[in-house]
Order: sequence, then structure tokens, then C-alpha cells
Amino acid sequence: MNKNLFTYKKSGVNISAADKFISFISNISPKKKGNKKNANIGGFGSISNLPKGIKNPKIVACTDGVGTKIEIANMLNKYDTIGIDLVAMSVNDLIVQGAKPLFFLDYISINKIDLKKMKSIIRGIVKGCNISKCNLVGGETAEMPDTYEKGKFDIAGFAVGVLDKKEILNKNKIKRGDLILAVPSSGLHSNGFSLVRHLLKIKKINIKKNPFLRKELIKPTQIYVKEILSLAKRNLLNGCANITGGGLADNISRVIPNNLCAEIDLYKIKPLKIFNWLKKNKISDREMLKTFNCGVGFCLIINPNNLKRISKFFSKNYKPYIIGKVSKNKKKVSLNGKVNWL
Repeated sequence: MNKNLFTYKKSGVNISAADKFISFISNISPKKKGNKKNANIGGFGSISNLPKGIKNPKIVACTDGVGTKIEIANMLNKYDTIGIDLVAMSVNDLIVQGAKPLFFLDYISINKIDLKKMKSIIRGIVKGCNISKCNLVGGETAEMPDTYEKGKFDIAGFAVGVLDKKEILNKNKIKRGDLILAVPSSGLHSNGFSLVRHLLKIKKINIKKNPFLRKELIKPTQIYVKEILSLAKRNLLNGCANITGGGLADNISRVIPNNLCAEIDLYKIKPLKIFNWLKKNKISDREMLKTFNCGVGFCLIINPNNLKRISKFFSKNYKPYIIGKVSKNKKKVSLNGKVNWL
């Protein structure tokens, strides 16, 4: 072969490496009985069945990424958890309306295919899908040498779920007098990392040498699928909200009907250690509540009569607790008092 000929590989794109990566995904993804590989992986499109027994099925779709938490993974050279984050950010949105996640697709764009790094990411995605009881049915890997700097990459996720029309959780179910419960987060989840990284830079903090930050900043987003769907199935929810970018107020306001108000008692919030650490580094209460979940990963809106039945569906570290109630008011959210930072 003439070495002077131009090739795709010489331009920075290695199709052979991409093929090996696709083969790896096919081998580790959940398979149908009797098959050694996931038949959907590597095809032009993925085929999935709708669950049986749904009389009037409605499809719900979500997409999200993990933001600049990717840069924390790069700092620590640890990539086995951000795949869980990727799945969580989409499926936790799906369940807000009561939808059961069916399948998930990923998109990975990278400077140059690094099989070790990408295999680690995919293992996390598969783990997230297993926790969510949904299938990884495909995705896309794009090697983009001039778009991303050396070692840089981005990931995005796409989830599709289904539910019966009569089971949709909508604003109409939320009534005056309903209780608002906080379900604890596992930490920062996948929001606010640009501010966190800015703080680390200004303070000249090396997270590799800080055991607390090394552990906390890479913790994967908690997945609430099992618990929320169990509650929805038993008609124990009037509404719920995934607390992501924008914090508590912005996300709860999205599910509150007109002329009703979510009155939140901030003093009742139980901030985790990582949020107390952030607060001590000259971040205002307003900024904390606008940027981070502050320990509240998910909110439930319930009839007070169902309060005792709710707790048994959650593990010890994620027991819901009351932080407010729904009242009559044109203002959709009212944050009262102050967070009890430690």
C-alpha cells in the first residue's frame, strides 16, 4: 500500500477502534435468551416492543447529559460512574410523569477513541440501565479530532418510556393541603459543576489529594425509578419533581398548577456534607439554592393520608421527609426561612 495516500485514520479517525468498541457494547449489553450478543447494537436502528397490557399507551421521551462533571472524571481519571449519571439524568425525568423507562441510547463524541476510557463509561451506562430496568438498545460514537482537544469528550443520553394514559401524573391531581416530601440526593448529582470547578480553580484545590472531595464529586446520581414507579402503581402520588439544574424552586414550579403554591420550609431541608462544604466557601444561600439540589434529589407531592405508606418503599439513606405543603396562592413556589447549614 502506498504510504503517501490519504486515509481516514491519518486524519484522526480510527474506524477499526470504533468497530471494536461496538463489539464490546454488544457483548456487555443485556441480551435476549439464546443470543450471545445484543442484536440491536450495531444496526441502523433499534427495534423494541411495547409492554403488553397497556390499553392506551403514551410514549414519553427525555434527553440530557452530565455537563461539566465530565471534567471531574478527567481530573480523577475515573470514568466508571458518569455512565450511571447519564442514565439517571434522563430516567429520573421520565418518572416524573409516571412513565416506565423502556430503552436508552447514548451518544459519545471524543477527540480520539480511547477503548479503556470508553469501555469504562459504557459499563456505567449498562449499570444505570440495569438499575432502571431499561434496555441499552444502541447509540452513536463520533471520533472528532479537530472539535475536541486531546483527551476531551462529551456524552449525551436519550431515554424513552411508556405508561397508560389514565396513569399520567399531571398537575390536576395536586390539591391544596397536599404534603411536599424531600427524597435525599446522593450528592451533587450532575448539576452545578461549572461553579464547583471554578471554586476549585480559585482555591487551588487538588481533588486528587483531598479524599473527601475525591469521593463526593464523582458520586453518581441517585436513580429513583424503582421507588417512584412503585408509588405511582399504588396511586400514592399526586405529583413529583426531579430536582436538577435550577434547584428546588425552579423544578417544583414546573409541576404546580395555577393558583396553587408549594410552600417550602427551608429549615427542614437536610443538606449533605458536600453542600455544607460548598456553603462555607463564600457561596450565598440564594446561589446555593439556585444552582444545587442541596440534598433534595427528588420531591414527592402526596395526600397527607398516604404519608405513613410512602416510607417503606425507600432504603434507609433515602427516606422521604416533609419539607412543605401546597397552599392557595398565585405564586407557585414560596421558600420560607433559611437552610440550616452546618
